[in-house]
Amino acid sequence: MASVATLAPLSKVRLKTHGAILHPTNFAFENQAVLNPACIQRNGEVHMYYRAVRQGNYSTIGYCKLRENKVVYRATEPVLAPEFEYESHGIEDPRIVECEGIFYLIYTAFDGLNARIAYASSTDLEHWKKGGVISAALLYQEAVELCRHHTSTRVYDFFQSHYQDHPNASDLLLYEKDALLFPKKVHGKFALVHRIFPEIQVIYFTDFADLTADYWRENLRSLESHTLLRPQYWFENRHIGGGCPPVETPDGWLFIYHAVEETVHGRVYHAALALLDLEDPTKVIGRLDYPLFSPEETWELMGDVNNVVFPSGTVTEGEDLHIFYGAADRCIGVKTVHIPELLTALQAHTTA
Repeated sequence: MASVATLAPLSKVRLKTHGAILHPTNFAFENQAVLNPACIQRNGEVHMYYRAVRQGNYSTIGYCKLRENKVVYRATEPVLAPEFEYESHGIEDPRIVECEGIFYLIYTAFDGLNARIAYASSTDLEHWKKGGVISAALLYQEAVELCRHHTSTRVYDFFQSHYQDHPNASDLLLYEKDALLFPKKVHGKFALVHRIFPEIQVIYFTDFADLTADYWRENLRSLESHTLLRPQYWFENRHIGGGCPPVETPDGWLFIYHAVEETVHGRVYHAALALLDLEDPTKVIGRLDYPLFSPEETWELMGDVNNVVFPSGTVTEGEDLHIFYGAADRCIGVKTVHIPELLTALQAHTTA
């Protein structure tokens, strides 16, 4: 596998970069950008489902196959496109896992005003059945009031201030993005990571049908107890959000997430890393106090949104972990890291 070893200036973990492996095409559905892929490996091939953006910022899900991080097949049409009002403006930022023989694709459904979590399922990676919206169908104003049950309410003032001046504030539903499933049930239940600004939370449920408005109301009343990670370091001084589905190791779940730094020159998106307890993911075993990697290549620094690396999918190959990410909201890149080296770095940054 041809690759060039590089060391990111801000990273103490060695990474190999394979460059930008997927760019926009002239196909109408992806003539603006391709980004934020979901990846899963089967029979020696990586199946990549990526956000494909056409001019005007309308998104669908594109599809390609990779071998040794090179594209060997690429669909000329979307594999998933908007069908319902809740996703009428786009299907965005997919994440994929296989859990008990079923593939689940979690994605952001955008109707032009509201961003919500939806999902589709498959048994063969070809035919997908949409399951609908699973995030809280609650007005933003109600969600804010529910969160005021917290002892540390001011943490969640961030998302109130973020939207209170929106011209459609009275009609705005709770904004939810960056959701993903664990690839294995935790104590017999699905574990879903989601993000209410500025933190990352996790919920557990037996069936997707359990995720009713009443379920979410109760969850929001005790949101702090469901916190997975809080912003903590200089490079995540604005907010953090879900990245790749967690990777199981004997030492814990490797969780790659994205962190947003607010600077005088604008926002910078970094890839970040934590190690979570296998039995209780809300117990953080270790967490890097520096970015795993940051924008440094020209195609990561300049694009539709500058200064962005956005990790969203991984594939393991022996002791190597391939990390697939959106770069500058324009193209898709991949970096490789040695899993034992990640675990060693995390052991040097334990939280206990």
